[in-house]
Amino acid sequence: MGRSQESFNKKEVRTRKEKKRKEKEKKRLAAKEGEKKSGLDDMMAYVDEHGMISETAPDPTKKKVVVKLEDIEIGVANRGSAEKIDPIRRGIVSFFNDSKGYGFIRDLETNESVFIHINNVLEDIKEGNMVTFEVEMGPKGLAASQVKISK
Repeated sequence: MGRSQESFNKKEVRTRKEKKRKEKEKKRLAAKEGEKKSGLDDMMAYVDEHGMISETAPDPTKKKVVVKLEDIEIGVANRGSAEKIDPIRRGIVSFFNDSKGYGFIRDLETNESVFIHINNVLEDIKEGNMVTFEVEMGPKGLAASQVKISK
């Protein structure tokens, strides 16, 4: 006479939860069976002569290169004495805005971009012109001065 207290939807939810719980238990048991004991050897890593990490130990029979202390140079080589840089450089105007009065020159020797301001231009220039200029340090980096069109 009385209907079941449990609706179809409640039964479905209960069976899904039970199924999920059983699958989880199976996975846990499978992981436990497949688990192997890892020892210290599995965790070891070695560094080879090039500074790379490897799993194998370095070869003890391999002869090591001995470097004398006198052969090691500490410091930076002096670039200024090695070569005299010509203060007048050549480059191509890569961008120039007449209305704003600034632009950039691509140095042909170093391939650096050098800032240029209209106040430092001796002749009228435009994009694509081959120019000669002097480089000096501006407030934000390299700046060109004494800019004129080269022939």
